[in-house]
Amino acid sequence: MNFRINKASIFIITSIILGVFTIFLSISKGSVKIPFNEVINILLHNENVQNSHKFIIINLRIPRTISAIMVGMSLSLCGAIFQTLFKNPLTEPYLLGISSGAALGVTIASVFNLFVFVNGIWGTFAFSFIFALLSAFIIFTLAGKNKSSLLILLLSGLAINFFFSALNSLLLYFNRDKLQNIIFWQMGSFTLSSYEKILYTSPIMIILIIILLSKSKELDVLLLSEDTAKSIGVNVKKQRIFILIITTLLTSICVGIAGTIGFIGLIIPHIVKLIFPLKHRIILPLSLYLGAIFTLFCDVIARLLITNTEIPIGIITALFGAPFFIYVLKKAKANIL
Repeated sequence: MNFRINKASIFIITSIILGVFTIFLSISKGSVKIPFNEVINILLHNENVQNSHKFIIINLRIPRTISAIMVGMSLSLCGAIFQTLFKNPLTEPYLLGISSGAALGVTIASVFNLFVFVNGIWGTFAFSFIFALLSAFIIFTLAGKNKSSLLILLLSGLAINFFFSALNSLLLYFNRDKLQNIIFWQMGSFTLSSYEKILYTSPIMIILIIILLSKSKELDVLLLSEDTAKSIGVNVKKQRIFILIITTLLTSICVGIAGTIGFIGLIIPHIVKLIFPLKHRIILPLSLYLGAIFTLFCDVIARLLITNTEIPIGIITALFGAPFFIYVLKKAKANIL
């Protein structure tokens, strides 16, 4: 018991230090090199700084950092909840095809000029949510009554993911003039982050996150058998549908902000579960925090890995996530069939 407490304490302290360091790294690092002391002066609103550097920090890197934090928190939280809803360690928004569906919705709206019906930022999120919800519905239909089956859910999610990615590629092929936008939704990036997006999306995301955090006890119960849950007064079907809609909405907002970013919801909840007991009042907040750190870290790598070139963050998370997926799959193989 003492070992577990010490291990948890060390983990929390290390995570806090790592979080502060990563936030500062995200604000200070990029294609334009800004001296450490000048970054501090800009953050402290001192006047003796270059205007161009001040513009980069205040108007580009800070909103980008905030966006990465919000998206990382949300995707990690959704991943932890999906794993409970489906009782499946291999589920998360990207692998289930929900993120791909959301990205396809935005791409279709862009290609066919559907934003004339719902303008601006809200149009992006509306079409993203509609197709994300469609993805979730298709997965439920394909899985039938075996929604907790590892194999059926895994194959259904991968099939949806491949199908929607193929449709995205088809639209890319026939609409090369909109190449940049479509690639953005396919591979993910925080390049288009802005205070306007943050102002519109953050309050909604925070409300959705609070709602999901308030469902910790219900999620604990959903880990039990359906009969046991019913015996203590939990309407399993109603709770699953409600939580699924909220997580799908949160995922679609993330896609609207940054495109498709995979594996965050797979990696982070598993790391948390390796160290802490399986109680959602602990798992969910820690998944939020570590998801933000991991996403920020991947975004910094995306900016710095190749000089004067930014790699889509979805590629970076996939490089981490694919080996991790194989690791989790290997652990779960006894329950696959």
